[in-house]
Amino acid sequence: MNDIITGTPTKEVNGLAHSERPSRGEAENAVRTLLKWAGEDASRAGLLDTPSRVVRSYEEFYAGYSFDPHEILSRTFDETHGYDEMVLMRDIRFESHCEHHMAPIIGVAHVAYIPKTRVVGISKLARVVEVFAKRLQIQERFTVQIAEAINDTLNPIGVGVVIEAEHECMTTRGIQKPGVSMVSSCMLGSFRSDPATRSEFMSMIGR
Repeated sequence: MNDIITGTPTKEVNGLAHSERPSRGEAENAVRTLLKWAGEDASRAGLLDTPSRVVRSYEEFYAGYSFDPHEILSRTFDETHGYDEMVLMRDIRFESHCEHHMAPIIGVAHVAYIPKTRVVGISKLARVVEVFAKRLQIQERFTVQIAEAINDTLNPIGVGVVIEAEHECMTTRGIQKPGVSMVSSCMLGSFRSDPATRSEFMSMIGR
């Protein structure tokens, strides 16, 4: 897979256990049914391998169900020499899918926290974004999930998450308004209670 989730998959975290899932063959048959429903001949040469390709792509699109974000964040470092300023990773690109139409959500996440006693490797912040992105989502929940996972695992002074994304469920269908982005935020701890901290975060991400 060409994503940034690494490590050994855990048991299903927020989805069905493997024993409850349909088989690969059943999944491929479901794709054939959708092709026929769309008016296609699922047996024609150009579509013979499409069910298999679609199922393989779903394994990538929804890989996040097999990883625990808290486990990703669990390896921390306490040799911070008293560092208590903001740690920010901005412009983390992600690709997700909305749970209403299964259409792509493409955007960037800005993630910051102020450590209390522990810090985490910066790649772990990007991986947490990726884990939640690789699930069916709505942007508001996605934003909160990232912030709460960091807050619950690292117990920092504060956490801030801002997500900017374009939703193809409204740009390529329905109202069809391309170029429109949605912005959502979740502020916890000092990012919520201290206007100066919030302002510094927003300034650093250019908002």
